Amino acid sequence: MVVTGGPGSGKSVIALSLLGELSRQGRTVLHATGSRSFTQTLRKVAGKGSTRTQALFKYFNSFMDADRNGIEVLISDEAHRIRETSANRYTPNKIRERARPQIEELLDAARVPVFLLDEHQVVRPGELGTVADIRAAAALRGINVRQVDLTAEYRAGGSATYITWVLRLLGLAPGGPLTWEDEPSYAISIAESPEELEATLRADLKAGRTARITAGFCWPWSDPNPDGGLVHDVRIGNWTKPWNVKGNRAIGDAPPSALWATNPGGFEQVGCIYTAQGFEYASNGVILGPDLVWRGDGFVSRRSENRDPDFRSAARVSDEDFDRLVRNVYKVLLTRGMERTVLYSTDVETRAKLRELVNPG
Repeated sequence: MVVTGGPGSGKSVIALSLLGELSRQGRTVLHATGSRSFTQTLRKVAGKGSTRTQALFKYFNSFMDADRNGIEVLISDEAHRIRETSANRYTPNKIRERARPQIEELLDAARVPVFLLDEHQVVRPGELGTVADIRAAAALRGINVRQVDLTAEYRAGGSATYITWVLRLLGLAPGGPLTWEDEPSYAISIAESPEELEATLRADLKAGRTARITAGFCWPWSDPNPDGGLVHDVRIGNWTKPWNVKGNRAIGDAPPSALWATNPGGFEQVGCIYTAQGFEYASNGVILGPDLVWRGDGFVSRRSENRDPDFRSAARVSDEDFDRLVRNVYKVLLTRGMERTVLYSTDVETRAKLRELVNPG
């Protein structure tokens, strides 16, 4: 089974409902993702107080040595994050030598593999979670594929119009950018400074809404200071903020990286694609960095302005692939908000274009 849908279409709700229902029926079922943040949050929230429930949540690389059809159903959530292989630098050589494509491991582990994905959320080199990839791997095994598209389904408060606006703005859907007029259920505003963006989001937070600030990976990401404090790496004029914590331990009031999107202390750090993907909050502040700017009649990517180590090698990631991936990164960041998005671009020309497009007049 392949379930496709954009942000807010309910993929993860379906995944967790399916996991619960099959578990109650006594079926052997597991939930897996490729996101440490997402899996750890599910273990903490859904599995609170029950080690048995926590054990239902795995990672995609947990099935290298799994028995073929060893479980009845494997639910692969956020399947756009499937990697080329489960092997990494910590994998023993004897296991690495016989490593298979990760998608084959997931297909073989269960009698009924279920994949839930959004193809526009492939954001890293080496991610192979597309419908075509899954269909090709299944065809080699003679496995029939059934697909369900959730494009027309949105949670209360979500906006299909906004998703379309984002896709057209970023050139991920044809037709060029659209103007935006606020809806009763969704609003966009353009901040003229990072200070204004933060103040708007902080007011929402004080009003009882969940709120977070994210940014493109355009600033260095330092280890904590010797005294344990986070370094304010994200600098725009006089405004500074630290990135979210890198590791699995809280630093002061800053939560561990996996809990940045859900712990109240996360508001005081800027989140990145790796901590925001898979999560939603009511108010979404997004800083468009200098790696994607508006020029002429569309966005232009600038690799030299990006600090993500995964994009560093031009031999591994071509300019064409970088352009596609960085647009997907911002698509993910721009679609985390359930009620509103506040946008700020570090580039003057880009801000002017956004003002022209958002609530003109």
